[in-house]
Amino acid sequence: MALFTTITGFSLFGLASRFGQLAIQKRNLMDNLGGHAVAMAVFGYAGYWAHVYETRTGEYLAMKRAEVAERRERRIEAETEAAVLGAVAVY
Repeated sequence: MALFTTITGFSLFGLASRFGQLAIQKRNLMDNLGGHAVAMAVFGYAGYWAHVYETRTGEYLAMKRAEVAERRERRIEAETEAAVLGAVAVY
């Protein structure tokens, strides 16, 4: 559902920007409906790209967080092991 809402939201923003563009030029808003469709399609594609980018970066960040957690655990184990071996060597 998030993909649909992202594409729809970006498409509606594209339509609003098209209306704003025509209003600034003081042209008829319903003169060329094909231009509205093109603007909505372009902005909808940008919304799709934004959704895919967000999904991929989320997966990548989760993978990196798991790697960092694994490295921390290994470092803590190594420090603990070194402390135990150091304590044994002192006695």
